[in-house]
Amino acid sequence: MTVRRTEKNGLDDLDRKVLHLIRERPRSGLLELARLLGVARGTVQARLDRMIADGVITDFGPNLSPVALGYPVQAFTTLEVEQVSRAGISAALSAIPEVLEAHIVTGPGDVWCRVAGRDHEHIQEVIDQTLAIPGVRRSSTVITLSTVVPHRVQPLADLG
Repeated sequence: MTVRRTEKNGLDDLDRKVLHLIRERPRSGLLELARLLGVARGTVQARLDRMIADGVITDFGPNLSPVALGYPVQAFTTLEVEQVSRAGISAALSAIPEVLEAHIVTGPGDVWCRVAGRDHEHIQEVIDQTLAIPGVRRSSTVITLSTVVPHRVQPLADLG
């Protein structure tokens, strides 16, 4: 088998096949993956170890559904913050379980957060919690109606 690594992302065709298989069959063991790929178990293990060490694979945990957990409403809220307070604001946002992710951004607003709630009133409570954080000046929020492209990274790995 010829190994071809791309300069763009450091992955070759076998790496991409391994990534596809572990996404499609996350409960498969190394022997099963090796059998499906037609390579040795040690080859699959070495590829996984390298991709973990390189930070390509960041976790093996299950992806959880906020909807199935009882949080069907999602929103994006933009926070305007005092620049000197970013570390404290980050820690405070991490302490709010309904904040699914938060990013410091350029352009309008300073921090964008994706939040989940049981209903619209719960979303308001989450927004109120973020506004109570010292250093947060104001917020602007939009409620999601539907997801047209879910969070994904695999297409980036496929750009070979």
